[in-house]
Amino acid sequence: MSLVVLEDITLFFADRMIFDEVQLRLGTHDRIGLIGPNGSGKTTLLKVIAGAQEIDDGKVTTARGVRVGWLPQDLVVLGGKTLLDFVVSSVPGRIEIDRDLAAAEADLVAIQDDPAHADTLLELVERVTDLHERKDHFDRFFSEHEAFSILAGLGFAPSDHGRDLGEFSGGWKMRGALAALLFQRPDVLLLDEPTNHLDMPSVAWFADFLKRWDRCFILISHDREFLNEQIDRVVSFEAEGLRSYVGNYERYVEARLEEETILAGKAKNLERERERLTRFVDRFRAQANKARAVQSRIKALDRMDDVETFQKRHVMRFAFPPTERTVAEVLKLEGVRKAYGDHVVFPGVDLIVGRGEKIGIIGVNGAGKTTLLRMIAGELPLDGGTIRTGSGVKAGYYAQHHADTLDLSATVQEIVQRASPGAPVSRVRSLLGAFMFRGDDVDKPAKVLSGGERARVALARLLINPGNLILMDEPTNHLDLESSESLARSLAAYDGTLIFVSHNRSLIRTLASKIWNVEGGRVDIYPGTLDEYLYACAQRRKEVVVAGDRVVTRAAEARPAVAPPREDEKLRKRREAAVRQRRSKTLGPLENKVTDLEERIAALEAAQAKRSAQLADPEIYGDDARRRRLLGEYQGDQIKLEELTGRWEVAAHELEVARTRLDAEDAATV
Repeated sequence: MSLVVLEDITLFFADRMIFDEVQLRLGTHDRIGLIGPNGSGKTTLLKVIAGAQEIDDGKVTTARGVRVGWLPQDLVVLGGKTLLDFVVSSVPGRIEIDRDLAAAEADLVAIQDDPAHADTLLELVERVTDLHERKDHFDRFFSEHEAFSILAGLGFAPSDHGRDLGEFSGGWKMRGALAALLFQRPDVLLLDEPTNHLDMPSVAWFADFLKRWDRCFILISHDREFLNEQIDRVVSFEAEGLRSYVGNYERYVEARLEEETILAGKAKNLERERERLTRFVDRFRAQANKARAVQSRIKALDRMDDVETFQKRHVMRFAFPPTERTVAEVLKLEGVRKAYGDHVVFPGVDLIVGRGEKIGIIGVNGAGKTTLLRMIAGELPLDGGTIRTGSGVKAGYYAQHHADTLDLSATVQEIVQRASPGAPVSRVRSLLGAFMFRGDDVDKPAKVLSGGERARVALARLLINPGNLILMDEPTNHLDLESSESLARSLAAYDGTLIFVSHNRSLIRTLASKIWNVEGGRVDIYPGTLDEYLYACAQRRKEVVVAGDRVVTRAAEARPAVAPPREDEKLRKRREAAVRQRRSKTLGPLENKVTDLEERIAALEAAQAKRSAQLADPEIYGDDARRRRLLGEYQGDQIKLEELTGRWEVAAHELEVARTRLDAEDAATV
């Protein structure tokens, strides 16, 4: 069954054609990844489906009773309601039922003792009964318990439920909007970069939630791993129009390569045949006895169509220029303190950044990642301590909310030129061409650009004069998938020092040589990659267990060898048994979950290592079927491995928090 049908959709913005007779059908269980370069019309297509964008021609048909839910990238969320009320009351019709029920019950109380209104009383009783049944339906399908579960998964604490929505930051408001949308369970779910405001634990939960989603959704995402985990169909804006492919993103890439190969081969064969016919005509044109054969081949040439050529779309491609060498110690933070009123973000942080390091900053939202980066960039004043920059260090800063740093009235070229006034215009235009701003595009004012186009302008402004220390806050937000991967490759080749904040697992794995984990006012340092950081977390958890055992052993050795009174001994044993039971009940399920995930990860890693060895064998490439099967298995298990690793990280953190809390409670009762 088709829930939404788009027929011959045509749309212009001024004189620019966005859609040209676009066709699309959305089925009940479609899991669609919508991809394409920034500015191609991905967000606009979601607006058309949601009914928020008028079209110039064509028809949009939504099946009767189908509810469409849309999460835009930039959403204004106002206060006036508590977080929980905002989520629960977001279901269409619920507020009206509560209002009508209150009014009907008030009318019923007013006339229940008046015999003159017997008929009206009966009607009111029936209406109240009907409204209660409808309310019960809502409570069954849209319970507060489900709202609690969604809010917890997205990182909200129970104490947040009663807070006014206006008290939250912009990122947390967007999480609240996402929670409300998921709670509504629309028939068609439209998600435009939903992970932009989530941290890694929340992304892991959301990935699991979306995998269980049994309704239609369309997903726009720059996170290749997340996209691959969720979709079974790709709808892509290509140079030749809107195309649809069965399978996930990896299968789409393979299909496009196959199309390129097939069309290239077809074009080559056609050209070869054209040359053969042309040679025959040229050779025998003057011979009367060959006239019929010549005319036959001329007609064949006339009938011969040009083969459709494969059209590659433009992708952002650039390289950082070589940087000036700096001293070994690029940055030194000593006792850096930052507070907002009574809320102390960092009581005193000490950090050192070495030349050439690529440092990934991670941590839950609100921990202070952006605050730390902005202090290093000089965008925020310190409340204590110092940040010393090494000799010869020149920093470039890319803000998360790049639109806040652009002059929206200036043109694309003017914005980049201002960042390096002495740069020749030819160099500026060449750089903008690498960022897919060609021809008249460079004269567009920033206010008319899409979010992705503004992100590319901000990157170009940084690149025109990047310096040897780059600070980036969520650099892949608002970039399309191919541009995100191009940026990762360019940053990997950058020879300066890089400090970046990101929740994109793929980007962190590609770039980070060191991890800074911001948590509880501290910055814990993990030298190595993200995977090494996750391994360090596991080792730290084991050390906590060993340290706890040592404390217990030392306490036992320090106790005098005097038998306590019999009654005290009984109380002690009861208390210890109660503690063991409580710890087992709390920690047991978490420990089992962590152990199970570790075993599954170990099994997958062993299987991947075996396949990797097989794929490294040159003989495997003589057996195409076996090679494709191994590649498919390797790619499929790699997706599973990333998903399990994210779940393990969340579970390990939950276990550590629970164990620390119980240790503190047990110590307080001693």
